[in-house]
Amino acid sequence: MPELPEVETVRDGLDRLVVGAVVRDVEVFREYSVRRHDGGPGSFRDQLVGRRLSAAVRRGKFLWLPLADAAPTPLVEPAPSVEPVETPATRQPDPAAALLAHLGMSGQLLVRGAAVNVAHAPGPAAVLVPEPATGTDDWQHPHLRVRLHLTDAPSGARYLDFVDQRTFGHLSVQDLVPVAGSIPAGYGSDLPLLPEPVAHIARDLLDPGLDLDDLIRRVRRRRTQVKRALLDQTVVSGVGNIYADEALWRAKVHWARQTDKLRAADVRRVLESAAEVMREALAQGGTSFDELYVNVNGESGYFDRSLAVYGQENEECRRCGALVRRDAFMNRSSFSCPVCQVRPRQSASR
Repeated sequence: MPELPEVETVRDGLDRLVVGAVVRDVEVFREYSVRRHDGGPGSFRDQLVGRRLSAAVRRGKFLWLPLADAAPTPLVEPAPSVEPVETPATRQPDPAAALLAHLGMSGQLLVRGAAVNVAHAPGPAAVLVPEPATGTDDWQHPHLRVRLHLTDAPSGARYLDFVDQRTFGHLSVQDLVPVAGSIPAGYGSDLPLLPEPVAHIARDLLDPGLDLDDLIRRVRRRRTQVKRALLDQTVVSGVGNIYADEALWRAKVHWARQTDKLRAADVRRVLESAAEVMREALAQGGTSFDELYVNVNGESGYFDRSLAVYGQENEECRRCGALVRRDAFMNRSSFSCPVCQVRPRQSASR
């Protein structure tokens, strides 16, 4: 499943390419992909057509595009010397709903028809070629689930496609609700709103409003394994199996250590290591092991080449040379160094 760096990479691409666009039409090719939307595909389309995508926002692994009314075209252009006056009739209200996306295991949001550079260093520059201005579209994907037809995008983008091979992802239109002190990535301070299904999700480690000292206290109050705490999206969002293992290796903490037995300094080192590894992954466009995760331009991330322990079973630890170990963990795997990360004597979760 894409984690924070991958979702933030997608959010950044959407911010560059589709924000400002108006939804002209919607095609739902698989109803299951809008299963979380009340009212089904017809309602999903009705709530999107004619709405403007006003921002690209993320919290943890969720991302959304707030929906605003499309501004009417003025009949008369004001004189350049006249300052526009905001009145109740012209003021744009805050968005009340958003197009919410959860990518699941293999969801992709692909933008087509734009002509804006969306590449992430250190990858090569990539300019999307505009689609022919014929009004036809012959591009298909075997796992295309939903297509938004766009107009008025500053980038020239014509389509936003939701592609999902394993169909765990989903799209829906959700009401935005205020959450005290909650300013997600992509919003200005005047829009502390989240979609209702995201309201319980905690801040992430790259959130400038995160209170790290408070998070450390909350982690130490829990009675569970430290990796379980890292993966709990109500404690801290955006961290998944990959970056949890990498962070714990950097911090020299075994994944089975009990949170209530860790020193505050140990918890801080784990959290700061997680933030550090996610920043590095973000700079490389995220982690791609296959074609299931790509950015909005269809390009893979490069951070898989920098992984120290995740997926490195029986490879030498970069720090001490011991062979990396794989353990079963929550129906998946956990990777660690048996020398750098000493396993506690009693590691059962309580």
